[in-house]
Amino acid sequence: MRQFVYRAMHQSDDLVVEFDYTDAKGSTTHRVVSPIRFLSRDRFLGLCQSREEPRRFYLDRCQNLRLAAAADFLMPVAMAG
Repeated sequence: MRQFVYRAMHQSDDLVVEFDYTDAKGSTTHRVVSPIRFLSRDRFLGLCQSREEPRRFYLDRCQNLRLAAAADFLMPVAMAG
């Protein structure tokens, strides 16, 4: 999972990560994120394409993570949940 985030971070013009995220309250939403940098081993900062602002994400709360073409998304991306 970390390697997908790392790859999207270093190919930011071409790739984003798409995943289901469970927040601290237990709510799950589908996110499209352009990773910016790692904050620690288990967290990263990314531009959430739904919220249109930087957000912190815990890797262990991300599920079904996959790389996607950045060109396929236009902000704001609807946040399903």
